Amino acid sequence: MPTCPSAFPEARMLSKVSLVGVAVISKLVLHLPWTQVGLSVFCFYLAFGGWRFIRIIWKTLGRDIFAGTVLLKVKHKVRKYLRERQTVPTIFASTMKRHPDKTALIFEGTDTHWTFRQLDAYSSAVGNLLQARGLVSGDVVALFMENRNEFVGLWLGMAKLGVEAALINTNLRRDALRHCLTTSQARILIFGSELSSAVCEIHSTLDPSLSLLCSGDWDPNSVPVGTEHLEPLLEKSPKNLPSRPDKGFTDKLFYIYTSGTTGMPKAAIVVHSRYYRMAALVYYGFRMRSSDIVYDCLPLYHSAGNIVGVGQCLLHGMTVVIRKKFSASRFWDDCIKYNCTIVQYIGELCRYLLNQPPREVETQHSVRMALGNGLRQSIWTEFINRFHVPQIAEFYGATECNCSVGNFDSQVGACGFNSRIISFVYPIRLVRVNEDTMELIRDNNGICLPCGPGEPGQLVGRIVQHDPLRRFDGYINPGANNKKIAYNVFKKGDMAYLSGDVLVMDELGYLYFRDRTGDTFRWKGENVSTTEVEGTLSRLLNMVDVAVYGVEVPGVEGRAGMAAIADPKGGCDLAEFSKALEKELPLYARPIFLRFLPQLHKTGTYKFQKTELRKEGFNPALVQDPLFYLDTRLCRYLPLDSKAYVRIQAGEEKL
Repeated sequence: MPTCPSAFPEARMLSKVSLVGVAVISKLVLHLPWTQVGLSVFCFYLAFGGWRFIRIIWKTLGRDIFAGTVLLKVKHKVRKYLRERQTVPTIFASTMKRHPDKTALIFEGTDTHWTFRQLDAYSSAVGNLLQARGLVSGDVVALFMENRNEFVGLWLGMAKLGVEAALINTNLRRDALRHCLTTSQARILIFGSELSSAVCEIHSTLDPSLSLLCSGDWDPNSVPVGTEHLEPLLEKSPKNLPSRPDKGFTDKLFYIYTSGTTGMPKAAIVVHSRYYRMAALVYYGFRMRSSDIVYDCLPLYHSAGNIVGVGQCLLHGMTVVIRKKFSASRFWDDCIKYNCTIVQYIGELCRYLLNQPPREVETQHSVRMALGNGLRQSIWTEFINRFHVPQIAEFYGATECNCSVGNFDSQVGACGFNSRIISFVYPIRLVRVNEDTMELIRDNNGICLPCGPGEPGQLVGRIVQHDPLRRFDGYINPGANNKKIAYNVFKKGDMAYLSGDVLVMDELGYLYFRDRTGDTFRWKGENVSTTEVEGTLSRLLNMVDVAVYGVEVPGVEGRAGMAAIADPKGGCDLAEFSKALEKELPLYARPIFLRFLPQLHKTGTYKFQKTELRKEGFNPALVQDPLFYLDTRLCRYLPLDSKAYVRIQAGEEKL
């Protein structure tokens, strides 16, 4: 690990020594009274930079006090539920008793409304059906289904019995789908009829003991042999509460799979306390109300849709409107139809909405809050002004992380904050990393070096396994955990979760997302942020999809920037685009290579799949799409054919 001597402790010690020195001189040499000694020390403190800390206190005290009360409230409830061995199903039971006939879920696709009583009955039928089939607490059932009310009822019913759901990404096919089913060790696969063809493709390679249940429209000829229709079985199943399993607040609830952008998906473990913590911090931190109606168009196999969204229904009694898939053209119409007050977003959804032609309906809604993560700072204010949404509730936190943060006071561009005054209360930190290798940089004692304001670093969170708010539950495969844990981070002997994300903190403690680890590359001796370049290019090209990544060029140090641009109509004016880039980006940040595609492939959570793009690079023999390279002498982009490729490989083209 790289090491670096730290000047921070010495500087702090020098400051303390100086203040003590002023006090000693004022009292023993000048014989001043204690009141004047105190005044002298205070003036010295202000004169040598202390006024900055006073300013920080003045500007952030209210924010920090509110966040502290939220944290204390959630901690109190977590300890109570831990002591009482509560689970998500038992908390839901309390919610249902408060308002059994209130609408819990609405599925936009069929306009189906379920009350809390109906959701409770459906989920109990699921639990009893599985129990009748011999499943017990700790068994796993895979759920492979598109968004609808039944998705929630199915995994909730499993949880009532103590059965753990493996929530499978509906975009997976063949090897990746088979991998998820195999590693989950599921005894039953419940799939939606809309995904029958995907199951048929791999059926012959699955464990013969795996039972198959199909939900939805029934066609015996379109499903694998031996598949049973789920709905008739549930109609016959008892609706009373199944036998309560021997599970508590820190036991497993279900598994959520990572996007698999850099390999096969990994199953992250979600325990009951984690589900509660993620939903509750958002609920209290952003001042939600049980009367709110949430518009959830995010995939329910992902934590944003299923925990942050649906969790508000199960735990806090909100009504949640579920949409099968995000639709930019129908988004605001749905919000008006169902009187939604909160909308969820992730990734690029806000940009897709801005890319729609203006309509009167987009300002006639009752939405008061947009809740999510990944809203680019470059379009933050434009989104608020155009759609008249007063609050952006941006937060940060991966499914498995223990260092979630929230932007509770709508600071433009920030994904959250940590107190500069009492940072020890919430043990997260930005630590310095090597810009080239992303290795943690440590001092001479082997402890990670904290970042100062304005200094990018990796976000880490101290792991305390006996604390439900600080624990790390990891993945099904223990080997995958090693890459996410570091030791001796805050102090000797401790453990910390590595987020893999590079953030920057400003003077007031606000955190701004920079890049996913590996998405920053060096070119011409400078660090290039793919996130920032993507935002700039997309804005210049009228909000089209843009993926930026670094590619290797023989004989050249670092990686050259390459941009894959969605341009189905081939309408990009490269001359104008080049001129605009000169004004917007420094030379080192401008993409050297351009690739125009009909569309960019994304994960189910709207992240660009860059792995294949990097592998194909800028070789015209591998890439059938139009390619261009930047001629730095002419300051314009030229076609990249096989001859140009050979010249670049031979170092004959100046990049």
